[in-house]
Amino acid sequence: MARRPGSFTSVAQPVRSFWSRFAFALLLAGAFTLMLLGKADVLLVERFRTSVADALAPVLEVLSRPAASVADTVAAARRLRDLRAENERLRVDNDRLERWQHVARRLEAENKALRALTNYVPEPAVAFITARVIADAGGAFVRSAMINAGSDQGVRRGLAAVTGDGLAGGVVELGSRHARVLLITDLNSQIPVVVERTRDPGVLAGDNTRLPRLVYLPQNAQVLPGDRIVTSGHGGVFPAGLPIGVVTAIDDGSIKVMPYVDWNRLEYVRLLDYGLDGLVRPAAGTPPFTLMGPERSDRGRLLGLAPK
Repeated sequence: MARRPGSFTSVAQPVRSFWSRFAFALLLAGAFTLMLLGKADVLLVERFRTSVADALAPVLEVLSRPAASVADTVAAARRLRDLRAENERLRVDNDRLERWQHVARRLEAENKALRALTNYVPEPAVAFITARVIADAGGAFVRSAMINAGSDQGVRRGLAAVTGDGLAGGVVELGSRHARVLLITDLNSQIPVVVERTRDPGVLAGDNTRLPRLVYLPQNAQVLPGDRIVTSGHGGVFPAGLPIGVVTAIDDGSIKVMPYVDWNRLEYVRLLDYGLDGLVRPAAGTPPFTLMGPERSDRGRLLGLAPK
């Protein structure tokens, strides 16, 4: 019994020595043999690999469960942290909104009382017609768009054409199933506006560029870049308060306005009908309105958009 460990060591020592000397060569030979088998019988190698993958799949699944559990626990902890932060933020927002609600209700009641004292005349109800732009005239002298709605759909001359961003123009030419909208950037477009911050009146004059000009302002007007420009309602054509754009540049007395409307994505317009009757209709025998001339004529005055 005492010689067995010595005999085992004497047998294992040559095997260990042989393996340490020729391990690399044996592994290289085995890899080369597998490559030859793979080239000789692809299906056999593929079946062997599939069998090994099938045998190891349950083991890998068992080993992956703890990792997936840890990942789910970490994700749940993160979600809980985010929910707590969001809950705190929503509480702050809710408190602020409740304060604003109290203020809004008080102002609403005060507004109703003041309107009753001053015999305030409310704004007329607005009707609208939505139409699609089917053609545009983007030449050197004309900025207009043709829409697929006309007198058959209730369109009238002078209706304001707006998008979700702001005022795009006004209807100047009318057919039974189409209408033409003169854009605010057209050379013939002159729209009464006000600077929303200071309430200074003026006129937005198009010049066939993407940035119309703000003209006829009072001498003491304090216009700054970033001021919002809205319609004033003068002339009885466009209602007051329609957003147009913001002042973007003031150079040598020339005030440029960047319209809110994206002209590259002008696909649909909404025609607003406030029941205003400020449009001066042409007399009998007057030739129809056209948009082909480059010169500034009385078209703006025909629309009620030019200053008197």
